[in-house]
Amino acid sequence: YAADAGMLHVSPSVRVGVIALAAIAALVFGWRKRNSHRIFALSLQGGAIGVLVMTVFAAFRLYLLIPPMPAFALLVVLIVGIGMLAVLQDALALAVLGLIAGFAAPILIDTGSGNYVGLFSYYAVLNLAILGIAWKKSWRVLNLLGFFFTFGIGTAWGVLSYKTEFFASTEPFLILNFLFYLVIPLLHLLRAPDGKRTVMDGCLLFGNPLVSLLLQGALLDWKGTPLAISALAAAVIYLVVAFAIRKRPGMHLLRDAWAVLAVAFATLAIPLALSASLTASAFALEGAGMIWLGLRQRRRLPRWSGVALQVFAGIALGMSVSRIDGYLDIPILNSDFVSALLVVIGGFVACWLYGRYGSGSPKQRVVAVLLFLWAMAWWFAASISEIERFVPYMTRIPVVFATLAVTTWLVAECARRRPRFEMASLTAFTVPVFLFLGAVLIVGYASLERQLLSGWMLGAIVVGAVAGWRSLACLKAYAVPASFAQFVWLWRWVLTFTGAIVVAFLHARWLSEAWLMLLGALPFLALWLLFYVRPRWVAAPLAEHWSMLRVPLLYSLTGIGVLLFLCDLFAEGGAEPLRFIPLINPIELLMLAMALGAVRWFADPAAIPGSQRLRPLALGIAGMAFATSATLRAVHHLGGVPWTDAMASSSLAQMSLTVVWSVLGVVAWVVGSRRGLRMLWLAGAVTMGIVLAKLLLVDRGHLGNLFGIGSFIAYGLLCTAIGYFAPAPPRSPSSSGEIADAS
Repeated sequence: YAADAGMLHVSPSVRVGVIALAAIAALVFGWRKRNSHRIFALSLQGGAIGVLVMTVFAAFRLYLLIPPMPAFALLVVLIVGIGMLAVLQDALALAVLGLIAGFAAPILIDTGSGNYVGLFSYYAVLNLAILGIAWKKSWRVLNLLGFFFTFGIGTAWGVLSYKTEFFASTEPFLILNFLFYLVIPLLHLLRAPDGKRTVMDGCLLFGNPLVSLLLQGALLDWKGTPLAISALAAAVIYLVVAFAIRKRPGMHLLRDAWAVLAVAFATLAIPLALSASLTASAFALEGAGMIWLGLRQRRRLPRWSGVALQVFAGIALGMSVSRIDGYLDIPILNSDFVSALLVVIGGFVACWLYGRYGSGSPKQRVVAVLLFLWAMAWWFAASISEIERFVPYMTRIPVVFATLAVTTWLVAECARRRPRFEMASLTAFTVPVFLFLGAVLIVGYASLERQLLSGWMLGAIVVGAVAGWRSLACLKAYAVPASFAQFVWLWRWVLTFTGAIVVAFLHARWLSEAWLMLLGALPFLALWLLFYVRPRWVAAPLAEHWSMLRVPLLYSLTGIGVLLFLCDLFAEGGAEPLRFIPLINPIELLMLAMALGAVRWFADPAAIPGSQRLRPLALGIAGMAFATSATLRAVHHLGGVPWTDAMASSSLAQMSLTVVWSVLGVVAWVVGSRRGLRMLWLAGAVTMGIVLAKLLLVDRGHLGNLFGIGSFIAYGLLCTAIGYFAPAPPRSPSSSGEIADAS
């Protein structure tokens, strides 16, 4: 800045040289302090090498002091050096920094020559180095970064620059990288600690073949036969490597995974090699009488012929063209519906016959289940077709809803009689599925801005309430489907009342959208409150299954609450017709209610084991997000800054955020340091780091360049001194539950 402003008359070469010497001195100092101040020393070494990389880039790109090849050579030397430092000091962070710099080096020194062979050769050498490190160290992050950088940059080059004539020179690099990341998961297991020998790197294990196959398809222009040969070759490779490690101890999971991949690629090769045309199977005639005869005589041929007849009848009906003539043009009593009803009756009768006379073999059970689903599908298809044909458009959804409710009740009555085989569980699980479909219809009807609690829809909801209550009562003998049905039942009522409230106040212009959101969330909040204060009301009519229902309902309530909290972060939050008051406005009251519910969840015995440890982090992030949103909302309503993209360029908004974040960060840092709470101390440190990034990226434009640069230098020196003289609190907690004193 001083040079650009004319206050420093020194040539660019001297400036760059001084910066490089300072970075080298910092690197040497960091190396000497590697034993006494390890964290500080590693940070200083990484920062120094980062400065050197940027210095080489500036000398090449900004000041033209170094030609391309020497600049690239210097970057390679720095990358090799940081890799050696990482291995010698067992420092993963340095290795990651060196890897990022290594993959970025060709991009930094790019001259536009288009030498992709040289680029991929360099990346191959870099991946060979990753392979060498994997031979000594089990650093999964390094392996993943290498994989993502290699295939990410390769994919970007392919999208921008690949041509068909480049295939011969590009294919070897794809194969080589595929082999690299085929071997690395094996090395990861070999070098892992004894207690983690069975933990496979799933990202590389399954991501490598998937990405490689997609890139291979792009190189081959998605031609079927060559791609099939590639898939077959991959199958052979996986088969060979799975066979090679078959007897090694602790490798059975990797061996099985490779064997599965071999089978998958071999199977995939078949459709790739064949044409896309499909052949249809021909089915013989069957009927309910043939099924009865086959079951009573224990003969397979008549039984299977009857099943085929049911299928053929449905296909024939579906392919037929309906013509309604005169006296048949009436609801229900027309040829289409009667024919479909016969298919439905035939399917249900066939299912009943299998349940009554069947031997209970696995095949007969599967056939019975399929016949039930077949008949049910035709029942709904025929009913919806009849409703669409004869019911006026405005009342179709209520009639469909009532039909679904009555069907749910009939199926529940069948489940109460506990039919044989899997039919009992199937009919029981059908009830919650149908209740869910009813909820979908409620949402669809409300989305049309029609009131749910009036007219035909009110009558349909009453029918659904009576039939639904009876359906739940029929499921008392089934613990899991009953709990599932009760779960859907409760949420369906939340959706019903929410939709009714939203539609009622949707066009009330005197009421802000924030109040509409709060009013619409009242049914959800009521269910959440009743869950804790009146659980027996929530559990009716299946109170005996409350212990099984409680956990999924608790998690769903908390999950929806978190989603609403996240959505409200971006809401403008007007309080019309009332005056806007920070923290006492509809949006922020709703967010606080969601936050209280989440806090209550952490204290619940049904919470995830170990979630207590995550509570400070989760609540800290939520508090930070709430403070940010509330600050910007106050700036909008009290400071007059528009709730648009202009908020980002507002000096008032940026200053307010900086002040609020700094206060939160300093308080957390000081309290965490004095009480020895590492998580709180770390939260404060991260917050101050975010403030620094914000000062650098955003506030600099509002404060003035010279003042901003001076502030950044002072801030950096202060943080460096703190990192040297005031390390973080120790990681291991004491018996009292607090973190031991850092000194």
